[in-house]
Amino acid sequence: MTNASTRCGYVAIVGRPNVGKSTLLNHLLGQKLCITSRKPQTTRHTLLGIKTEGDTQIIFVDTPGIHTNQERAINRVMNRSAASVIADVDVVIFVVDRFEWSEADEYVARYISNHEVPVIVAINKVDLIEDKEELLPHLQFLSAKVNAADLIPLSALKKVNFDQLEEKVKGFIPEAMHMFPEDQITDRSERFLASEIVREKITRQLGAEVPYQVTVEIEEFRVERTVTHISALILVEREGQKKIIIGNIAKTLGKKWKKLSEKEKENFRKMNEKDKIRYNQEMEMYNNKILNLN
Repeated sequence: MTNASTRCGYVAIVGRPNVGKSTLLNHLLGQKLCITSRKPQTTRHTLLGIKTEGDTQIIFVDTPGIHTNQERAINRVMNRSAASVIADVDVVIFVVDRFEWSEADEYVARYISNHEVPVIVAINKVDLIEDKEELLPHLQFLSAKVNAADLIPLSALKKVNFDQLEEKVKGFIPEAMHMFPEDQITDRSERFLASEIVREKITRQLGAEVPYQVTVEIEEFRVERTVTHISALILVEREGQKKIIIGNIAKTLGKKWKKLSEKEKENFRKMNEKDKIRYNQEMEMYNNKILNLN
C-alpha cells in the first residue's frame, strides 16, 4: 500500500484519575488490555492500544490520570508521561464523568489548552442518567470550558455512542503508512501484561489495605505446550503490607482449591499414567505453596 491508501495516527485518552479512561480503551479495542479498578491511579504506565480496520490504523494511548497534587514523585512522573503524549498525537479524547467537574478536570483542561491539538470531550457514564435532557446544561458548561471539536456523551462500560466517537476520531487520522502489523494490539510484552493483571487483582481485592504504589515484577514467564508458567515478585513499601497480601493470597487459593477439587478428581480419572504422575507433582507443589503462605 502507498501512503495515500492508508491512514494511521495517534489518539491520546486523557483525564483525571479514575474517570474511566482504561475501560474506554478496552471496549474500543474489543478486548481487555488495560487493568481497571475503582481505586484511583491504577494506570501507571503509558500504554498503546492498536486498532486496525481496513485501511485505517488508530493507535490509542492510555495515559495515567493527570494529578493536581504533584508533591509525590510518582504523580510528577505520571504527569510528565501524560504531557509528553499530548504533544505528539493527532487528536485527544478528554474523558469526564457525567455532571462532575472538579479541580482535577479544570487542571486537565488547562493542560490540554497549552497544546494545539483537536480535542473530543467524552462525557462518560451517561447510562446512569435516566433523563438525558438533564445533561444539556452540562454540555453547554463544557463547551465554555473546553475548546472542543465535539462533545460526545457515552458509556465506556455499555459501549453507548461508540460508533459516533470512532467516526469522529477517524476524521482526524492522517494519511500515512501503518506503524504496526494489522494483528498487533499493543506495544507491550506478555510479561508486562501479566504483571499488570497481577497488580489489578491485588488492587481490586485489597482496596485501601495496600496503597497503589505496589509493584509487580515477573521473574519467570515460561510456556509449555498449552500451559504458561508465571512467577511474580510483589513489591510493597512496608512489612505489614506484605503480611496482608500473603494472607489474602493464601485465603483465595484455599477457596479456589476447594471449588476445583471435585472437578479435578474427575479429570484425574481420565488421564493416562504419565499425566497422572505430572498432575500429582504439580498438586504437591500447589499444596506446599498454600502451606508456606499460611
